Amino acid sequence: MEKQVILDPQQFDLTVTRLCHELLEQHADFSNSVLIGLQPRGIHLVSRMLDKLQEILPTPPICGNLDITFHRDDFRRREIPLIPSVTNIDFSIENKKVILVDDVLYTGRTIRSGLDALLTFGRPIQVQLLVLIDRRFKRDLPIQADYIGKSVDTLNHERVKVSWKNIDGEDRVELYIKQTHE
Repeated sequence: MEKQVILDPQQFDLTVTRLCHELLEQHADFSNSVLIGLQPRGIHLVSRMLDKLQEILPTPPICGNLDITFHRDDFRRREIPLIPSVTNIDFSIENKKVILVDDVLYTGRTIRSGLDALLTFGRPIQVQLLVLIDRRFKRDLPIQADYIGKSVDTLNHERVKVSWKNIDGEDRVELYIKQTHE
């Protein structure tokens, strides 16, 4: 398998910083906005963004983690039972602006599941989507991100891997390309 670097550590940091500033332009002090990371990998992006936003804002935004396991449309179709992650939303989203955060947007199914799960916590006034990587051209559902770190054009057999410094040892995004003769 061949791999191509989409974001190196420096580009990764700049991209996350830019996304934070884009949010600040739209949500100012976050007094009526909350960030919610989708399990399992969107929570790492929320955590990183929270670190950066705390350097800028006097009061950090309210953040939470949302597990979507039982809202997925394929959770009963798997041979191995899915193990749910932890949901940590100890605040109301009623009449709030919610920014759902995930690492990679591909088919849109994870986001649809996130929207379903989110509604169990109240009715937000608005929901926006922020993703680090937008894999264009393969949506199964009509979902698009409001904030995008980087858009990449990929084929179905290619895979995008987001690595996090605190988990994988380095911040990096790579595209894995399966060779046709493999």
